[in-house]
Amino acid sequence: MASGKINVSVENIFPLIKKFLYSDHEIFLRELISNATDATLKLKHLSNIGEASGEIGEPIIEIKVDSKKKTLSIIDQGIGMTAKEVEKYINQVAFSGAEEFLEKYKDSAADSGIIGHFGLGFYSAFMVAEKVEIFTKSFKDEPAAHWACDGSPEYSLEPHDKKDRGTEIVLHLDKDSKEFLEENRIKELLNKYNKFMPVPIKFGTKEETLPLPKDAPEDATAEKITVDNIINNPSPAWTKQPSDLKDEDYNSFYRELYPMQFEEPLFNIHLNVDYPFNLTGILYFPKLNNDLNIQKDKIQLYQNQVFVTDNVEGIVPEFLTLLRGVIDSPDIPLNVSRSYLQADGAVKKISNYITRKVGDKLSSTFKKDREAFESKWNDIKVVIEYGMLSEEKFFEKADKFALYPSVEGKYYTLEELKEETKALQTDKEDKLVLLYSSNVEEQHSYIEAAKEKGYIVLLLDSPIVSHLIQKLESSNENLTFARVDGDAIENLIQKDEATVSKLSDEDKEKLKPILEEIIPVEKYTIKLEALSSSQLPFVLTQPEFMRRMKEMQQAGGNGGMFGQFPEMYNLVVNTNHPLVEQILNTKTQKKRSRLIEQTLDLARLSQNLLKGEELTQFIQRSVELIK
Repeated sequence: MASGKINVSVENIFPLIKKFLYSDHEIFLRELISNATDATLKLKHLSNIGEASGEIGEPIIEIKVDSKKKTLSIIDQGIGMTAKEVEKYINQVAFSGAEEFLEKYKDSAADSGIIGHFGLGFYSAFMVAEKVEIFTKSFKDEPAAHWACDGSPEYSLEPHDKKDRGTEIVLHLDKDSKEFLEENRIKELLNKYNKFMPVPIKFGTKEETLPLPKDAPEDATAEKITVDNIINNPSPAWTKQPSDLKDEDYNSFYRELYPMQFEEPLFNIHLNVDYPFNLTGILYFPKLNNDLNIQKDKIQLYQNQVFVTDNVEGIVPEFLTLLRGVIDSPDIPLNVSRSYLQADGAVKKISNYITRKVGDKLSSTFKKDREAFESKWNDIKVVIEYGMLSEEKFFEKADKFALYPSVEGKYYTLEELKEETKALQTDKEDKLVLLYSSNVEEQHSYIEAAKEKGYIVLLLDSPIVSHLIQKLESSNENLTFARVDGDAIENLIQKDEATVSKLSDEDKEKLKPILEEIIPVEKYTIKLEALSSSQLPFVLTQPEFMRRMKEMQQAGGNGGMFGQFPEMYNLVVNTNHPLVEQILNTKTQKKRSRLIEQTLDLARLSQNLLKGEELTQFIQRSVELIK
């Protein structure tokens, strides 16, 4: 029997503290299963290159809970250790066996999938155990060894009669860690961290029913057998080549990732690159609503099939955190701050690659089947618009496939809109004006007026539309967007010479002071215009600049730097409407005032501006007028 003190390797301890300061005790199981996985993958690699003789079979990892003995065991059938290797790898904290193995076999082991790097994972066991035992037998023809330690620098190491190759780690759990004796808790951790580990993991057994043979009699009873309960999928879809997968394979994997998600994804993007960094994964576009926050944290980050986190900010571009799926890369540094990640060169390259792949996929989908792309637009537009705002390179790509639907359900690219609008606007000196609505129901009368003039009205109703419009205008010098109920419609109306005012210039001069006597001029700028007689007598519009600034204030944008904007509107008086003519010709002051107030309130009602006491007064006045 040998005894001694554990040797802490001082030159390695500081980088270990920096990179592996665990805050969550449950991580111990992930670390120990990662070590068992490494031991198995090492054995497979040595067998492949002829350094491990004999059949190795199909090794698995087994997790056992013994609530009576208060132990949790992790058992592998991997490479095992000799007593000397236990001395070397266990008794020297931070001496990584995985790192040494990769260095020794660097030419042949590059793709072996070895996980460990720093040699600290084993000691995470002492976060939950008051005593740890190791029973191990090497694949070499040497005696087995038994190591034990109670968490102090003291340990014992002696021969053992273990016959089978591999390692069993037994944790004697302390009183504060009894939760890890509960099967449901272990299942939860295995499902969270080890769902896609590359070696099968057994946790208990399950009963399966064998299928009956075709010629079995009708009253035959199917035989039930007990089989190992393998809780993981060692070969998830992202580890395979895209050419080996079909649509149903991608959809099946999506359901495996999100078993409570009943809707199929719209489409997927398979990531697979090995230079200048290693990255694999699959990203899915789910159906999204207009909420930019509720869908986040659905992408899972793995490192060599070991789950790390579902918070990928700093690694995946922010606009793509609305997607779902998996990314797996050994080149992403773990347990570091978000600011560190944003400054890391490899992470920047990974982020740029993911952005480019998403852009390429969207572009190819648009070109391949535009009709299908249009049918998905409302479900994916939030991601695309968000990306256009936040990533310049994505904005440049999106220019070719971003769509702008009309209120009638027709879809245009920006270039198509420019061509259509040029045909309507013959004045080449002015900017092209693209009219849009943010709410078809509330702005219905304005939409109908614009359509009557032949204009296309777009439906832009996302929560970031004001910011997106600014971005598009800054990138297209001779283009401007105007909401259909804004003041820009007035300029378009003025250019239409087909509608002539029924009121003479003299009548207009009489009408304006009559209106100004009742209508507060500090809130409304009165404009007399010849509109169609089918339109409202009074039409309210808001200056486009002011409305945008108010929207940006509400969204927390730069509009706040200009202070609080007052409520100011343009009141367009339709000089061709009979009611306006009636206001002019009414002799009784009281009746004229009531007509003006009622007509103004109708205009305000159409803009959803009539509320509270003013709405009550309008209803009472309307009842009186009807009587």
